[in-house]
Amino acid sequence: MKDIRVASIQFNHRPNDKRYNLGVISQFVQQAKTNNVDLMVFPEMCISGYWHVSKLTKPEIENLAELVPEGPSSQKLLALSMDSGISIGAGLVELGKDGKLYNTFVLAMPNGEVAKHRKLHTFVSKHMDSGHDYTVVELPCGWRAGILICWDNNLVENVRITALKGADILIAPHQTGGTNSRSPNALGRIDPQLWHDRQTNPELIRAEMQGKKGKEWLMRWLPSRAHDNGMYLIFSNGVGVDVDEVRTGNAMILSPYGEIISETDSVEDDMVIATLSAEQLDKCTGRRWIRGRRPDLYHPLTQPLGHELSPHEARFSTK
Repeated sequence: MKDIRVASIQFNHRPNDKRYNLGVISQFVQQAKTNNVDLMVFPEMCISGYWHVSKLTKPEIENLAELVPEGPSSQKLLALSMDSGISIGAGLVELGKDGKLYNTFVLAMPNGEVAKHRKLHTFVSKHMDSGHDYTVVELPCGWRAGILICWDNNLVENVRITALKGADILIAPHQTGGTNSRSPNALGRIDPQLWHDRQTNPELIRAEMQGKKGKEWLMRWLPSRAHDNGMYLIFSNGVGVDVDEVRTGNAMILSPYGEIISETDSVEDDMVIATLSAEQLDKCTGRRWIRGRRPDLYHPLTQPLGHELSPHEARFSTK
């Protein structure tokens, strides 16, 4: 494999405004094209909008949802990809042919192919279902990319299986940070007014986004997903107010050693770019460790313990 250029984008989407959101995506694609980018990653559900979906009825979500890849948003991503020569991934609400609703990440490639990943742990709405498949795709450049959406990445089993399926890169689109948490010392709400006042006092909102409600929380676990599994990791996230929560941005690209190659501390829409070294993959610690696995010891991982909850219950219940 040759080295490749990748980009991670953070932006403040508008709820239920696909035209605007796709316009922002188009602008970033043009910037990436001038920087010889091969793969770019946009946030979770950034085309349809994210948190407002939690307040919608099922018919309202169905009205927002689209088929993939036949729908207009997927086709727009595909047209942008084929025109720019860049593989482009972004999230939306999918209406499956089974009639169910999914939190889906669409990856359009310049060879005309479209792949998708349905979030395995969907909780944004009780009207939406979770996917059941892991997704690893061979890109036109020869690299293999796995996709896990937001909370999918918090369960270590998901990332390890994605690595075992041959992923060189983990695409990790999010809408996170600034959220209420029932766990002490994890995340926490950010006052939306701080973001609205960002032009007059940007350091207040930047401190929140870089602190334990944002980057500090990410750095407790995100680097280990890359390091322990021997993959590059592209973290993309929303930024700014999303209904009554504040997304913390922190778009970044991590090496297979869990080191930050490129990042932003901007409180606005932004893009970071990095070159990924193919040579570094085979020599990294995580890949050497995986070769020493003992699968015969791991059967307990697949055994239910009896207290499992659905993603929606696990996120919102008090159990």
